[in-house]
Amino acid sequence: MSTAPLLMFAQSSAGGDVASRLENPIGFVEAAAQAVPGMDGSTSAPISIVLLLTVLTLAPAILILCTSFTRFVVVLGLLRQAIGTQGLPPSQVVVGLSLFLTFVAMSPTLEAMWSGGVRPYLDAPIAERDSLAAWEGVKQPLRNFMIAQIRGAENESSVEMMLNFQGYDADARAGMEWKDVDMVALIPAFVLSELKIAFLIAFRIYLPFLVIDMVVSSLLISMGMMMLPPVFISLPFKLLLFVVADGWALVAGSLMESVVRVGGG
Repeated sequence: MSTAPLLMFAQSSAGGDVASRLENPIGFVEAAAQAVPGMDGSTSAPISIVLLLTVLTLAPAILILCTSFTRFVVVLGLLRQAIGTQGLPPSQVVVGLSLFLTFVAMSPTLEAMWSGGVRPYLDAPIAERDSLAAWEGVKQPLRNFMIAQIRGAENESSVEMMLNFQGYDADARAGMEWKDVDMVALIPAFVLSELKIAFLIAFRIYLPFLVIDMVVSSLLISMGMMMLPPVFISLPFKLLLFVVADGWALVAGSLMESVVRVGGG
């Protein structure tokens, strides 16, 4: 199969508005597929392959940036450092746990995205499929989730900063509503909000372990055992405290509660 039509399509689209691509990426993929000879919109394996590869390419970015995955993986990563177990649990476990916690906490939002956009698009006949309507059905629940998290954390300033760099002055921003904020500004504002929340949660988790380290260090110094690394003594106590308090369940439950409480479900 010749790649010239795809290259011509990419070159003609290179100067396009990035924001317009985010408004209807499904239609953009369909247009790219139709640029290949023989792909005239009829049911065929190449179209399915192109759509599948595109979804697989965009899925990691969407999963990381537009969901609560960022909050979960940052908090769990800093928790591992606070305990002082170095590479345990492994990064694969931390990422996997964060992924499944995201699915649980955002299950209502994901269900709304599926039932409102993906399912009607797949169930409709090929000739009657409306990519713009499908994208709107998928985008709106995700937008509502991100807006709810930003407002719940009172991080509207991040949205204002993004709009300011987009060229909106103070008077224009004062008259804007949430529906007027496009995805280009909303996504980075949401990521900044999630990072702020994650570090605040991690700070609260870090404090008990920091107290244990300070107490153990003071005791070793008072006993004249300055050559003994405090981590050798504090680590068992931190592990014991964390296990007795059922720390993993508490942290996971608190993280999901922080999402659901402000509109994650």
